[in-house]
Amino acid sequence: MPKKILVLGGTGYIGPHLVEHALARGHTVTLFNRGQTKPGLFPNVEKLIGDRNVPDGHAALKGRKWDVVYDLPTGAPSWIANAAAVLKGNVGQYVFVSSTAAYKDFTASFPTEDAPTQTPSPLDASDADRSTYGPRKVRCEMMVRDAYPIATISRCGLIVGPGDLSDRFTYWPVRIEKGGEILAPGNYDDPAQWIDVRDLTEWLVRCGENGTGGTFNAVGPRTVCGISELLYGIKACYSNDAHFTWVPQTFLSEQKLRSWSEMPVWSYKGASTVAFCTSVIDRALAAGLTFRPLADTVRAAMAWYHARPAAEQEKLRAGVSPERERDVLALWHAKQLGGL
Repeated sequence: MPKKILVLGGTGYIGPHLVEHALARGHTVTLFNRGQTKPGLFPNVEKLIGDRNVPDGHAALKGRKWDVVYDLPTGAPSWIANAAAVLKGNVGQYVFVSSTAAYKDFTASFPTEDAPTQTPSPLDASDADRSTYGPRKVRCEMMVRDAYPIATISRCGLIVGPGDLSDRFTYWPVRIEKGGEILAPGNYDDPAQWIDVRDLTEWLVRCGENGTGGTFNAVGPRTVCGISELLYGIKACYSNDAHFTWVPQTFLSEQKLRSWSEMPVWSYKGASTVAFCTSVIDRALAAGLTFRPLADTVRAAMAWYHARPAAEQEKLRAGVSPERERDVLALWHAKQLGGL
Protein backbone atom coordinates (compact mmCIF):
# COMPACT_ATOMS: atom_id res chain seq x y z
CA MET A 1 0.00 0.00 0.00
CA PRO A 2 1.28 3.52 -0.73
CA LYS A 3 2.73 5.23 2.32
CA LYS A 4 2.86 8.84 3.43
CA ILE A 5 6.58 9.40 3.97
CA LEU A 6 8.42 12.26 5.66
CA VAL A 7 12.14 12.58 4.97
CA LEU A 8 14.16 14.72 7.37
CA GLY A 9 16.92 16.09 5.17
CA GLY A 10 16.65 14.34 1.83
CA THR A 11 18.93 16.46 -0.35
CA GLY A 12 22.41 15.39 0.76
CA TYR A 13 24.06 12.10 -0.14
CA ILE A 14 21.72 9.21 0.64
CA GLY A 15 18.51 11.26 0.70
CA PRO A 16 18.02 11.72 -3.05
CA HIS A 17 18.46 7.99 -3.67
CA LEU A 18 15.87 7.17 -1.02
CA VAL A 19 13.39 9.77 -2.28
CA GLU A 20 13.74 8.66 -5.89
CA HIS A 21 13.09 5.04 -4.98
CA ALA A 22 10.14 5.88 -2.72
CA LEU A 23 8.54 7.96 -5.48
CA ALA A 24 9.14 5.19 -8.02
CA ARG A 25 7.35 2.81 -5.65
CA GLY A 26 4.28 5.06 -5.61
CA HIS A 27 4.65 6.60 -2.16
CA THR A 28 3.83 10.20 -1.25
CA VAL A 29 6.93 12.01 0.00
CA THR A 30 7.35 15.21 2.00
CA LEU A 31 10.80 16.74 2.53
CA PHE A 32 11.71 18.73 5.63
CA ASN A 33 14.95 20.71 5.60
CA ARG A 34 16.35 24.23 5.51
CA GLY A 35 15.86 24.56 1.77
CA GLN A 36 19.52 25.47 1.27
CA THR A 37 21.09 22.30 -0.19
CA LYS A 38 20.05 21.54 -3.77
CA PRO A 39 16.72 23.37 -3.42
CA GLY A 40 15.79 22.55 -7.01
CA LEU A 41 15.66 18.81 -6.37
CA PHE A 42 12.27 17.12 -6.64
CA PRO A 43 10.20 20.11 -7.83
CA ASN A 44 6.97 18.10 -7.58
CA VAL A 45 7.53 16.95 -3.99
CA GLU A 46 6.07 18.82 -1.01
CA LYS A 47 8.75 20.71 0.88
CA LEU A 48 8.49 21.98 4.43
CA ILE A 49 11.11 24.46 5.65
CA GLY A 50 12.65 24.34 9.10
CA ASP A 51 15.95 24.34 10.94
CA ARG A 52 16.67 21.57 13.41
CA ASN A 53 19.38 23.69 15.04
CA VAL A 54 17.02 26.36 16.41
CA PRO A 55 14.20 26.37 19.00
CA ASP A 56 10.85 25.46 17.47
CA GLY A 57 12.69 24.59 14.26
CA HIS A 58 10.25 21.73 13.60
CA ALA A 59 7.18 23.97 13.68
CA ALA A 60 6.31 23.20 10.06
CA LEU A 61 5.63 19.57 11.07
CA LYS A 62 3.01 20.40 13.71
CA GLY A 63 -0.42 18.90 13.20
CA ARG A 64 0.70 16.57 10.43
CA LYS A 65 0.71 12.75 10.33
CA TRP A 66 2.92 10.36 8.38
CA ASP A 67 3.18 6.60 8.12
CA VAL A 68 6.97 6.54 8.03
CA VAL A 69 9.67 9.08 8.87
CA TYR A 70 13.23 8.73 7.57
CA ASP A 71 15.85 10.55 9.63
CA LEU A 72 18.97 10.57 7.49
CA PRO A 73 21.59 13.09 8.67
CA THR A 74 21.17 13.18 12.42
CA GLY A 75 23.98 12.81 14.90
CA ALA A 76 22.55 15.34 17.38
CA PRO A 77 20.35 14.02 20.20
CA SER A 78 18.66 17.41 20.50
CA TRP A 79 17.38 17.00 16.94
CA ILE A 80 15.71 13.72 17.91
CA ALA A 81 14.17 15.26 21.02
CA ASN A 82 12.86 18.31 19.17
CA ALA A 83 11.43 16.21 16.36
CA ALA A 84 9.74 13.87 18.84
CA ALA A 85 8.07 16.82 20.56
CA VAL A 86 6.18 17.41 17.33
CA LEU A 87 6.00 13.96 15.73
CA LYS A 88 5.39 11.62 18.68
CA GLY A 89 1.90 10.16 18.33
CA ASN A 90 1.68 11.29 14.70
CA VAL A 91 4.08 8.77 13.16
CA GLY A 92 3.75 5.01 12.81
CA GLN A 93 7.38 4.17 12.11
CA TYR A 94 10.66 6.06 12.50
CA VAL A 95 13.65 4.90 10.47
CA PHE A 96 16.94 6.21 11.84
CA VAL A 97 20.23 5.92 9.97
CA SER A 98 22.85 5.14 12.60
CA SER A 99 26.38 3.74 12.33
CA THR A 100 28.54 0.80 13.30
CA ALA A 101 30.52 3.47 15.15
CA ALA A 102 27.93 2.87 17.89
CA TYR A 103 29.84 -0.23 19.03
CA LYS A 104 32.05 0.02 22.07
CA ASP A 105 35.09 -1.89 20.85
CA PHE A 106 36.18 -1.11 17.28
CA THR A 107 38.97 -3.70 17.58
CA ALA A 108 36.50 -6.58 18.14
CA SER A 109 35.74 -8.57 15.01
CA PHE A 110 32.25 -9.65 13.93
CA PRO A 111 29.99 -7.47 16.07
CA THR A 112 26.32 -8.42 16.07
CA GLU A 113 23.57 -5.96 16.88
CA ASP A 114 23.70 -7.21 20.47
CA ALA A 115 27.37 -6.29 20.96
CA PRO A 116 28.06 -3.67 23.67
CA THR A 117 27.65 -0.10 22.50
CA GLN A 118 29.41 3.04 23.61
CA THR A 119 28.24 5.03 26.60
CA PRO A 120 25.50 7.31 25.26
CA SER A 121 26.23 11.01 25.06
CA PRO A 122 24.34 13.50 27.25
CA LEU A 123 21.05 14.78 25.91
CA ASP A 124 21.77 18.46 26.44
CA ALA A 125 22.90 19.95 23.14
CA SER A 126 25.99 21.71 24.45
CA ASP A 127 27.17 18.63 26.36
CA ALA A 128 26.31 16.26 23.50
CA ASP A 129 28.33 18.36 21.07
CA ARG A 130 31.41 17.61 23.14
CA SER A 131 30.83 13.88 22.71
CA THR A 132 32.21 11.94 19.79
CA TYR A 133 30.17 10.58 16.89
CA GLY A 134 29.51 7.08 18.23
CA PRO A 135 28.13 8.06 21.65
CA ARG A 136 25.84 10.61 20.02
CA LYS A 137 24.49 7.97 17.66
CA VAL A 138 23.85 5.62 20.60
CA ARG A 139 21.87 8.33 22.43
CA CYS A 140 19.86 9.04 19.27
CA GLU A 141 19.04 5.34 18.87
CA MET A 142 17.77 5.14 22.46
CA MET A 143 15.55 8.18 22.03
CA VAL A 144 14.06 6.88 18.77
CA ARG A 145 13.16 3.57 20.42
CA ASP A 146 11.53 5.38 23.32
CA ALA A 147 9.46 7.75 21.18
CA TYR A 148 7.92 5.69 18.37
CA PRO A 149 5.85 2.50 18.14
CA ILE A 150 8.06 1.06 15.38
CA ALA A 151 11.72 2.06 15.48
CA THR A 152 14.03 0.90 12.70
CA ILE A 153 17.72 1.47 13.45
CA SER A 154 20.07 0.99 10.53
CA ARG A 155 23.69 0.75 11.69
CA CYS A 156 25.53 1.43 8.46
CA GLY A 157 29.15 0.91 7.61
CA LEU A 158 30.85 2.47 4.60
CA ILE A 159 28.14 3.79 2.25
CA VAL A 160 29.50 4.01 -1.29
CA GLY A 161 28.51 4.81 -4.84
CA PRO A 162 27.24 7.85 -6.75
CA GLY A 163 27.25 10.96 -4.58
CA ASP A 164 29.88 9.80 -2.06
CA LEU A 165 32.16 12.75 -1.32
CA SER A 166 34.32 10.85 1.19
CA ASP A 167 36.20 9.00 -1.61
CA ARG A 168 36.83 6.14 0.83
CA PHE A 169 35.61 3.63 -1.77
CA THR A 170 36.11 5.68 -4.91
CA TYR A 171 39.88 5.80 -4.34
CA TRP A 172 40.26 2.22 -5.49
CA PRO A 173 38.46 2.32 -8.86
CA VAL A 174 40.06 5.72 -9.57
CA ARG A 175 43.50 4.31 -8.82
CA ILE A 176 42.91 1.09 -10.74
CA GLU A 177 41.57 2.99 -13.74
CA LYS A 178 44.91 4.84 -13.94
CA GLY A 179 46.77 1.55 -14.21
CA GLY A 180 50.37 0.68 -13.38
CA GLU A 181 51.76 -0.77 -10.16
CA ILE A 182 49.31 -0.35 -7.28
CA LEU A 183 50.07 -0.58 -3.57
CA ALA A 184 47.66 -3.16 -2.13
CA PRO A 185 47.37 -3.50 1.64
CA GLY A 186 47.94 -6.48 3.89
CA ASN A 187 46.82 -10.03 3.19
CA TYR A 188 44.38 -11.21 0.55
CA ASP A 189 41.77 -12.19 3.13
CA ASP A 190 41.95 -9.09 5.33
CA PRO A 191 38.34 -7.95 5.73
CA ALA A 192 36.50 -5.31 3.75
CA GLN A 193 32.85 -4.22 3.96
CA TRP A 194 30.79 -1.60 2.18
CA ILE A 195 27.25 -1.04 0.92
CA ASP A 196 26.04 0.63 -2.25
CA VAL A 197 23.94 3.65 -1.35
CA ARG A 198 21.20 2.40 -3.68
CA ASP A 199 21.08 -1.02 -2.00
CA LEU A 200 20.82 0.68 1.38
CA THR A 201 18.10 3.15 0.47
CA GLU A 202 16.02 0.62 -1.45
CA TRP A 203 16.12 -1.66 1.59
CA LEU A 204 15.17 1.22 3.91
CA VAL A 205 12.14 1.92 1.74
CA ARG A 206 11.19 -1.78 1.92
CA CYS A 207 11.49 -1.65 5.72
CA GLY A 208 8.99 1.20 5.70
CA GLU A 209 6.66 -0.62 3.35
CA ASN A 210 6.70 -3.75 5.51
CA GLY A 211 6.70 -2.04 8.91
CA THR A 212 10.00 -3.75 9.75
CA GLY A 213 11.33 -2.59 13.11
CA GLY A 214 14.48 -3.47 15.00
CA THR A 215 18.20 -2.79 14.93
CA PHE A 216 20.23 -3.94 11.95
CA ASN A 217 23.83 -3.91 10.77
CA ALA A 218 23.30 -2.62 7.24
CA VAL A 219 26.44 -3.30 5.25
CA GLY A 220 27.70 -5.87 2.76
CA PRO A 221 28.47 -7.82 0.72
CA ARG A 222 26.34 -10.87 1.48
CA THR A 223 29.27 -13.10 2.42
CA VAL A 224 32.57 -12.34 4.12
CA CYS A 225 34.86 -10.56 1.68
CA GLY A 226 38.63 -10.15 1.63
CA ILE A 227 40.28 -6.99 0.38
CA SER A 228 41.67 -8.96 -2.58
CA GLU A 229 38.15 -9.88 -3.68
CA LEU A 230 37.27 -6.20 -3.73
CA LEU A 231 40.41 -5.04 -5.54
CA TYR A 232 40.47 -7.81 -8.14
CA GLY A 233 36.74 -7.36 -8.63
CA ILE A 234 37.29 -3.70 -9.44
CA LYS A 235 40.26 -4.61 -11.66
CA ALA A 236 37.95 -6.87 -13.69
CA CYS A 237 36.07 -3.73 -14.77
CA TYR A 238 39.16 -2.42 -16.60
CA SER A 239 41.38 -3.64 -19.42
CA ASN A 240 44.68 -1.97 -18.60
CA ASP A 241 48.08 -2.71 -17.10
CA ALA A 242 46.98 -2.24 -13.47
CA HIS A 243 48.68 -4.77 -11.19
CA PHE A 244 48.95 -5.09 -7.42
CA THR A 245 51.97 -5.28 -5.16
CA TRP A 246 50.78 -6.66 -1.83
CA VAL A 247 52.58 -5.06 1.09
CA PRO A 248 52.24 -6.53 4.63
CA GLN A 249 50.38 -4.62 7.30
CA THR A 250 53.45 -4.45 9.53
CA PHE A 251 55.43 -2.60 6.87
CA LEU A 252 52.52 -0.26 6.13
CA SER A 253 52.26 0.54 9.84
CA GLU A 254 55.98 1.33 9.92
CA GLN A 255 55.37 3.76 7.06
CA LYS A 256 52.36 5.22 8.91
CA LEU A 257 49.85 4.18 6.24
CA ARG A 258 46.65 3.54 8.15
CA SER A 259 43.70 1.31 7.37
CA TRP A 260 40.45 3.07 6.50
CA SER A 261 42.12 6.38 5.57
CA GLU A 262 45.32 6.07 3.49
CA MET A 263 44.28 2.50 2.66
CA PRO A 264 40.47 2.81 2.41
CA VAL A 265 37.93 0.01 3.03
CA TRP A 266 40.69 -2.31 4.29
CA SER A 267 41.23 -3.44 7.88
CA TYR A 268 42.91 -6.34 9.67
CA LYS A 269 42.58 -8.38 12.84
CA GLY A 270 43.17 -6.25 15.92
CA ALA A 271 43.06 -2.94 14.07
CA SER A 272 41.07 -0.06 15.50
CA THR A 273 38.86 -0.25 12.40
CA VAL A 274 38.15 -3.98 12.19
CA ALA A 275 34.60 -3.72 13.56
CA PHE A 276 33.74 -1.49 10.60
CA CYS A 277 34.76 -4.25 8.19
CA THR A 278 33.37 -7.40 9.85
CA SER A 279 29.84 -6.56 11.04
CA VAL A 280 27.48 -9.55 11.15
CA ILE A 281 24.53 -8.89 8.82
CA ASP A 282 22.34 -11.99 9.27
CA ARG A 283 19.51 -9.94 10.76
CA ALA A 284 19.43 -7.48 7.85
CA LEU A 285 19.57 -10.31 5.31
CA ALA A 286 16.55 -11.91 6.97
CA ALA A 287 14.81 -8.53 6.70
CA GLY A 288 15.37 -8.41 2.94
CA LEU A 289 18.66 -6.57 2.43
CA THR A 290 20.00 -7.31 -1.05
CA PHE A 291 23.12 -6.38 -3.00
CA ARG A 292 23.81 -5.48 -6.61
CA PRO A 293 26.99 -6.69 -8.37
CA LEU A 294 30.24 -4.91 -7.51
CA ALA A 295 30.67 -3.94 -11.17
CA ASP A 296 27.40 -1.99 -11.03
CA THR A 297 28.66 -0.04 -8.01
CA VAL A 298 32.00 0.65 -9.69
CA ARG A 299 30.41 1.88 -12.93
CA ALA A 300 27.94 4.16 -11.12
CA ALA A 301 30.56 5.54 -8.74
CA MET A 302 32.97 6.27 -11.57
CA ALA A 303 30.33 7.87 -13.79
CA TRP A 304 29.57 10.23 -10.92
CA TYR A 305 33.27 10.79 -10.21
CA HIS A 306 34.01 11.79 -13.81
CA ALA A 307 31.13 14.28 -13.69
CA ARG A 308 32.64 16.07 -10.67
CA PRO A 309 34.64 19.32 -10.98
CA ALA A 310 38.22 18.78 -12.10
CA ALA A 311 39.63 20.00 -8.78
CA GLU A 312 37.65 17.36 -6.87
CA GLN A 313 38.78 14.64 -9.25
CA GLU A 314 42.40 15.69 -8.86
CA LYS A 315 42.54 15.61 -5.05
CA LEU A 316 40.63 12.79 -3.42
CA ARG A 317 39.66 13.02 0.23
CA ALA A 318 40.88 9.51 1.06
CA GLY A 319 43.67 7.24 -0.03
CA VAL A 320 47.38 7.73 -0.44
CA SER A 321 48.82 10.35 -2.80
CA PRO A 322 50.58 9.13 -5.98
CA GLU A 323 53.90 10.44 -4.68
CA ARG A 324 53.54 8.70 -1.33
CA GLU A 325 52.46 5.47 -3.01
CA ARG A 326 55.57 5.49 -5.21
CA ASP A 327 57.83 6.17 -2.24
CA VAL A 328 56.38 3.35 -0.12
CA LEU A 329 56.54 0.89 -3.01
CA ALA A 330 60.17 1.81 -3.63
CA LEU A 331 60.98 1.26 0.04
CA TRP A 332 59.20 -2.11 -0.01
CA HIS A 333 61.06 -3.28 -3.11
CA ALA A 334 64.36 -2.16 -1.57
CA LYS A 335 63.56 -4.15 1.56
CA GLN A 336 62.78 -7.23 -0.55
CA LEU A 337 66.16 -6.89 -2.20
CA GLY A 338 67.89 -6.60 1.15
CA GLY A 339 68.54 -2.88 0.89
CA LEU A 340 66.69 -2.05 4.15
